[in-house]
Amino acid sequence: MLNTLPYHEVKQSAGRQLQPSDWLLVDQARINLFAEATGDYQYIHVDETRAAASELGGTIAHGLLSLSLLPVLAGDSLLVPEGMTMGINYGFNKVRFLSPVRPGNRVRAVATITEVVEKSPGRLLVTLSLTMEIEGQPKPALVCDWLNLFVCPEQ
Repeated sequence: MLNTLPYHEVKQSAGRQLQPSDWLLVDQARINLFAEATGDYQYIHVDETRAAASELGGTIAHGLLSLSLLPVLAGDSLLVPEGMTMGINYGFNKVRFLSPVRPGNRVRAVATITEVVEKSPGRLLVTLSLTMEIEGQPKPALVCDWLNLFVCPEQ
C-alpha cells in the first residue's frame, strides 16, 4: 500500500526520514533464482560447498540482488504524490556494498528523503539516502542515493 501525500507536501519533504521497511529474508533459493535470471553463476553465490571452503565461509548474495530488492523493501515506506500515474526508477548515485548478505539473513531499508526537484510541472525527482541493514549486524549491506521520478499529470 502506497503512502500518498498531496503533491505540494511531497515537493517539500526533503529531510524527512521514512519509516524503516519490514524485514525480508534472503535465502539460498532467492540467490539461486537471481543467478538463473542474470546468468551470474559465480561459485561464491551458488556453490555452497566450494564457497564454504573459501575465505567467505559460505555463499553470499549478489550485490546486484541486494540492490534489486530495494523496490520491494522501500515500497511501503516511500512517500508518493496523490494522483501519481507512474513511478520510474531514475537511477542510483554512490552505491557501495559494505557487507555481504548471507543466506538466512534478513534485510530492511532505512531511508531519508535528501532532495526533491520538480523537473517539470507534475514531475518530481525524489532522492533517497538509503541504507540496507542486515538484522543483527553492525555494518549495513549497502548504502546508496536512489533517485525516483514520480509523474503526476494533473499538477
